[in-house]
Amino acid sequence: MTGNADTAPAPTLPDGIVIIVKEECETCQTVVPVLQQLHAATELTVYTQDNASFPSAPTAAHDADLAVSWHHEIETVPTVIVVRNGVEVERTVGWMRPEWERLTGVDGLGEGLPVMRPGCGSMSVDP
Repeated sequence: MTGNADTAPAPTLPDGIVIIVKEECETCQTVVPVLQQLHAATELTVYTQDNASFPSAPTAAHDADLAVSWHHEIETVPTVIVVRNGVEVERTVGWMRPEWERLTGVDGLGEGLPVMRPGCGSMSVDP
């Protein structure tokens, strides 16, 4: 962490579906087509922890200083967060099609992908 990350106010998450990923995570790479589906169907914001150009679509905000991940206690990527009126309502980690469909309200996500894959450790919890 740099600066006053531990005392700064938590960055506000935008309303809708927020997903945190990193390119180094194989599961995150696997769900890129799902991110594209969700981008077309919902209010989606993607944050990427490591590579500012991952994924190539939809465009992600780079969580370069990990402030978003740290303040919102992201321990595993991908993490899906439902945000309403600036408040987290619910979340899930890793890839589980039924859970992603329930949280996002979008059916038919990730056709052809495995039903579930565990996530990877968030960069914000690396020593």
